[in-house]
Amino acid sequence: MPAWRHADDREGFEVLLESPGRFSGQTTGVEDGVLWALRYEIEHNGWVTESGIVEALADRVRVDADGLGAWRVDGEPRPDLDGCLDLDLEASACTNALPVRRLALEPGQRADAPAAWVRIPDLRVERLEQTYLRLPDEDGRSRYEYEAPDLGFGCVIVFDADGLTRDYPGIGARVA
Repeated sequence: MPAWRHADDREGFEVLLESPGRFSGQTTGVEDGVLWALRYEIEHNGWVTESGIVEALADRVRVDADGLGAWRVDGEPRPDLDGCLDLDLEASACTNALPVRRLALEPGQRADAPAAWVRIPDLRVERLEQTYLRLPDEDGRSRYEYEAPDLGFGCVIVFDADGLTRDYPGIGARVA
């Protein structure tokens, strides 16, 4: 069972139980004096998100996708999320593994991968534009230059041989 320690402005941990077609995890943290705890289940088919349930201590959001880029949040259509194939959690160091595995980029290839992004602590779902550029592997680990231009954020994310996040600067690092 992999686990990550949150980094920088956020203190806390995340644990993941991965099984075929499913990511199940829990993440807790404190950021800017705000304490949060989430449990999540993400169902995927071929690394394309089909559904997700994210539960906080006092709230819950359900996200459903048709696998072609159309989304519903708590049963309501969300055309602003059209074209997204991935569910990304702001409180997670591991959900970037979904687009990385789905895209299967070769070194030097770049791809846009907008995501339905669940924010903390209020579980608001927003569109997040993201770009991945596959860099040359290093020490048997794949590396991707990641950018989220609307957030002014970018870094190099390192993945292990199993395709799970190893190091995500500013977000978290694997501890187990």
